[in-house]
Amino acid sequence: MTLSFNISSNHLIPPRPTRPQSRVPASASHLTSTKPNSSIQHTNTRRCICYDMYKQVVPFAEAWSWQKSIVDQRKSLVDGNEDELDSLIVLQHQPVYTLGTASSEDNLSFDVKDSPLPLYQTERGGEVTYHGPGQLVLYPILNLRFQKMDLHWYMRALEEVVIRVLFSTFSLKASRVEGLTGVWVGDKKLAAVGIRVSKWLTYHGLALNVSTDLSPFSRIIPCGIKDRGVGNIKELLRGSNKPSSISGCHDEDDGTLIDIAHESLLKEFCEVFQLELCHQSGSILRSPDR
Repeated sequence: MTLSFNISSNHLIPPRPTRPQSRVPASASHLTSTKPNSSIQHTNTRRCICYDMYKQVVPFAEAWSWQKSIVDQRKSLVDGNEDELDSLIVLQHQPVYTLGTASSEDNLSFDVKDSPLPLYQTERGGEVTYHGPGQLVLYPILNLRFQKMDLHWYMRALEEVVIRVLFSTFSLKASRVEGLTGVWVGDKKLAAVGIRVSKWLTYHGLALNVSTDLSPFSRIIPCGIKDRGVGNIKELLRGSNKPSSISGCHDEDDGTLIDIAHESLLKEFCEVFQLELCHQSGSILRSPDR
């Protein structure tokens, strides 16, 4: 049986001719990209509120609800031509399986009514995947009118972020696989990408396996791909003889690997999308106020 539900179509909205001047909270700290990306056209750097909880392990349902709340708020700003700031949520999840709009029970080795972990049907694209500690999740809520109104371009751009991280920081040569979504090192998938876009506002995003326990993937066919495996940075570094740009990275503990990957992800995310991150502090999961 296929698990699916109706998806409303997105209406094409012309891009605005110029970008607004953004107002940023005085307490925000900035991480700015200085390296241009020649394949992406920008008129100037746009600002992005970063809710950075990368050391926290957050229940999926809470983060999902929070994303939708931010999107709903941003839609009203878009309608009023006042959408001045993008958003980025960074975190880890408690163990969970999530299903996309293309998900099929054939890709589960268990009954959906007796799942070994919490199981959620979502509105993102794609198939079933696993989220858990040791996996860094980025949920960008971007207005694609200020990037490029092309969903394939956006997914390739998210993949580009991870490809750059793996090569520049961990000396791992990653690539895309034609016809598939995500980032691969050899036949191992290290990052999954699944998105939803409404009024050209993105949500859901990407998940990078850093030190993730891979055993829960054995209960599913990840992303519906039967002939390829899943990997993480930690195991690939252990099996690699290549030097890393991070001193002693082969022997780092899980927490240090997460720190290193997190720093690199934010840097490359800024550069690919030409964004300036404004870090929001405090308890923010239940208070997504702009």
